[in-house]
Amino acid sequence: MRIQYIKTNFVIEPIHELNLPYFKGSTFRGVFGNAFRKVVCTLKRMDCHECILKSSCIYAYVFETSPSGETAILNMHKYKSIPHPFVIEPPLHNGRIYRAGEEITFSLIIIGKAIDYLPYFIYTFDVCGEVGIGRGRGKFILKRVEQDNKILYDNKKKHILPPEKKFIEIKEVFDFSNNDVSSIELELLTPVRIKHERKLVSNIDFYILMKNIMLRLNLLNFFHCEGVEAGWDHRQILEKAKEVKVKESNLRWFDWQRYSSRQDTKMSLGGVIGKVIYYGNIKPFLPLLEAGELLHVGKNTSFGLGKYEIINRYG
Repeated sequence: MRIQYIKTNFVIEPIHELNLPYFKGSTFRGVFGNAFRKVVCTLKRMDCHECILKSSCIYAYVFETSPSGETAILNMHKYKSIPHPFVIEPPLHNGRIYRAGEEITFSLIIIGKAIDYLPYFIYTFDVCGEVGIGRGRGKFILKRVEQDNKILYDNKKKHILPPEKKFIEIKEVFDFSNNDVSSIELELLTPVRIKHERKLVSNIDFYILMKNIMLRLNLLNFFHCEGVEAGWDHRQILEKAKEVKVKESNLRWFDWQRYSSRQDTKMSLGGVIGKVIYYGNIKPFLPLLEAGELLHVGKNTSFGLGKYEIINRYG
């Protein structure tokens, strides 16, 4: 498996005071989605599923991509949609009020074929600044977009440089021959929403985490990158993952809500945050853990949910 991606930093500067919520990802994602549709959609009054231009529309690909009825990968025919090819990582600090002239930085990860649409992402966030964001619709300027300290765009030159595409590579075959016991500590930084047996879980066993990381990577790779299913022995990998146990956990449930203007309703998007230590034969799973660390795990990742970091490795 070879997943192509870029990670960029967007730097904005408020023109007026911005009043943002505790978790800012939903606010950025909400205003971005609305503006993106206005920027690229040709038949603005039509539902994407009924639009004759759907197969060639950038908005439909990024936000409304649905698997075909013949798609059999991982029972995807049971799902209404596939993972979005982007993740917005908002600032994680608790500040809510940002004064005029104070820079705010958030990250945008774009995956696979969607990388080619980076100019649309940049232009859309520029438009978002004119529309306004947060309570009171405070306006801002998109000052610059950076990748690894290289400026891809600044609002003075109005020119976009091509990003450097990077890759996550994970072998098809996992080697479990050396049963080396070690531990790894993860910190769940934004709410992780993982379902097991159709229910959201508050205690995340290692094999449940691995199952969800593998699912996400497989779907991203199939629909946005290589177009093939990973040749993993899922049964073997998950059986071995069940041997890895929770050594220590202070995970807790964090409840929050967002208002969806599209659905005209409040959505409960609670999830698990905190720290957890797993112990067992961790080494074979490190490529998956590191990929999940970058691309997030669980539901609603485009809002920035499902972000975790590997903070310690023992043994």
